[in-house]
Amino acid sequence: MRPRVHQDGRPVDLELKKAFTELQAKVIDTQQKVKLADIQIEQLNRTKNHAHLTDTEIVTLVDETNMYESVGRMFILQSKEAIHNQLLEKQKIAEEKIKELEQKKSYLEQSFKEAEDNIREMLMARRAQ
Repeated sequence: MRPRVHQDGRPVDLELKKAFTELQAKVIDTQQKVKLADIQIEQLNRTKNHAHLTDTEIVTLVDETNMYESVGRMFILQSKEAIHNQLLEKQKIAEEKIKELEQKKSYLEQSFKEAEDNIREMLMARRAQ
């Protein structure tokens, strides 16, 4: 069996070709995951801001005020304090999830950069031979 060669007669480095193919797959996968994380972060920021704005509005009401909370297609009568606590909890959960997504995004970008660096090193080693 003859080894594969380029049009100019140089041998094809199958290991290098495989590494490039893997990097390309990793680039596409990483880009999709980063884009998804950005969308989720944006959505969580909207949820957090909505909860914050709602909370700033209800804080101005009298403490004894009862309010309706939307649950699906029905409404439940709740105290101001209960609604306030739920809104604070919603903000806190959103902030925690945003931090997790930021860390995941950072990890993805770092692992992609490491894979890219490995291929650069492989190229440098091949050129040095």
